[in-house]
Amino acid sequence: MSFENIMGIAGQAMDAQTVRINAAVSNIANADTQAGSAEDAFRAKRVIFKTILASEVNQKRGDTVGGVRVAQIAEDMAPSPAVYEPNHPDADANGYVYTSNVEVMSEMVDITAASRSYESAVEASNTAKRLMMRTIELLKK
Repeated sequence: MSFENIMGIAGQAMDAQTVRINAAVSNIANADTQAGSAEDAFRAKRVIFKTILASEVNQKRGDTVGGVRVAQIAEDMAPSPAVYEPNHPDADANGYVYTSNVEVMSEMVDITAASRSYESAVEASNTAKRLMMRTIELLKK
């Protein structure tokens, strides 16, 4: 595997994990929002990854064999909790307010996992760089 491929794969992994972290942070920021209907309530966003295989390589886009990319960002279809607050301005005809379906603790776990995956990609690229530099030093002797 070439140095360029290693760096490309690591770079794509870091980009994908950045999107995952941003989605989780956005979910946490909207965790306390409320709406007058279940349809209008904020739904957590989930990042869906897709691996890039040799048969799917697109050189125009700069894909590398074995990489990963974000296929889509989908809404979590878990139900939005209803809270009975008849005096709330957003309450529906039955007195319910619908909150987001975000579970903050799950989002924090997702951020931690994405952060560790990002760090692994950084370490892989740093290791490849060190090996390449060591090879160059050995060839100079």
